[in-house]
Amino acid sequence: MNLFDTHVHLTDPRFQEDFPEVITRMREVGVSLALTVGDGADDPEGAFALARAYDFIYAAAGIHPHDASAFSPERFEMIRGWMDREKVVALGEIGMDYHYDLSPREKQREAFDAQLSLAYELKKPVIMHIREAHGEAVEMLTARTRAGQMPPGVMHCYTGSWESARQYMDMGLYISLSGAVTFKNAPKLWEVAEKVPLDRLMIETDCPYMAPVPMRGRRNEPSFVRYVAERIAEIRGMDAEVFADAAAGNGKRLFGIH
Repeated sequence: MNLFDTHVHLTDPRFQEDFPEVITRMREVGVSLALTVGDGADDPEGAFALARAYDFIYAAAGIHPHDASAFSPERFEMIRGWMDREKVVALGEIGMDYHYDLSPREKQREAFDAQLSLAYELKKPVIMHIREAHGEAVEMLTARTRAGQMPPGVMHCYTGSWESARQYMDMGLYISLSGAVTFKNAPKLWEVAEKVPLDRLMIETDCPYMAPVPMRGRRNEPSFVRYVAERIAEIRGMDAEVFADAAAGNGKRLFGIH
């Protein structure tokens, strides 16, 4: 299959011991592209270095909602600089996470809104992390869309409803599904996988987190994205290779990868 894992965290310490083998396995199963997301709370230089070292790896950087407390005018300017780095194709992941609330919600909204403005200014797509905050997110993004100030982007690791997915797509956004769509208790996501138009779907592992069935309980890695593709293709009643190729094309289109 031609697979694009559109969201990985390859600089995570859990990949240090066997990184070359991880790369080999992902290439063997057909992962032709991967987008690694840098941690803007610390230093995303590791993600940038991977993008320089491998022609099939690209990078993104931004302030995660967990780290919104660290957002400041200085951080804002740092992010602006990151967007000029080689093979940095997106601003993210950004958004609001009301499940863990690791940063005050007011700071999460402030950081999210400021980074959306920057992405719109710089014409960069955004990678959005929204958890248990879809109501507020839809309000914020709808207002931006109506004002003509909405950057293109993707709802990363989407776990919301079909109704919310339709609202996000009305704003021009893509929906990215992860290993959660393979879980036995995920009928809501199966509906999303079935109903989202083919030209709006992307896939990811979000590794090293959330390994898909049949790899539950293991460290997730890019080679496992094939299980996500196969499950979505099964739900949609289509050939897995055809689906994987379409999803990869969507990712390349959004992130401007030719």
